[in-house]
Amino acid sequence: MAALDLSNLKPADGSRKNRKRVGRGPGSGHGKTSGRGHKGQKARSGGRRRVKAWSEGGQMPLQRRTPKRGFRNIFRVEYQPVNLDSLQRCPEGEVTTDTLKQMGIIKSTRKPVKVLGNGKLEKALTVKVPAFSKTAREKIEAAGGKIEVTKC
Repeated sequence: MAALDLSNLKPADGSRKNRKRVGRGPGSGHGKTSGRGHKGQKARSGGRRRVKAWSEGGQMPLQRRTPKRGFRNIFRVEYQPVNLDSLQRCPEGEVTTDTLKQMGIIKSTRKPVKVLGNGKLEKALTVKVPAFSKTAREKIEAAGGKIEVTKC
């Protein structure tokens, strides 16, 4: 056996695949039209690159065929809901968006928080978040706490 050096390195058997040779006769299985079908833009060179993915060749495009309904309010503020039973886990004192994030009650501080009135609150908390429901407001104040509406 010859010594192994850079002049006789070869890849392991089966680790490299031969490239597909199209247009090399009927025996190859990829002769004549080379797997491109018959005629048309996609059969020509560069044709697949020029056809846009959403092009339907004159047929009414899908995004125009589908019916449109209603509208989307671009000024809508989407809040992260936090219920009072979640606030029950917080230590007494001040509760802010950052406190809720650290405790794992909310996932991110990007969306504003709205406190909802589901559950009981037996602690006097000072809650500083952008929005409160009417029942949450009443229950926090009934427990001896305070609310402060902050900016989003």
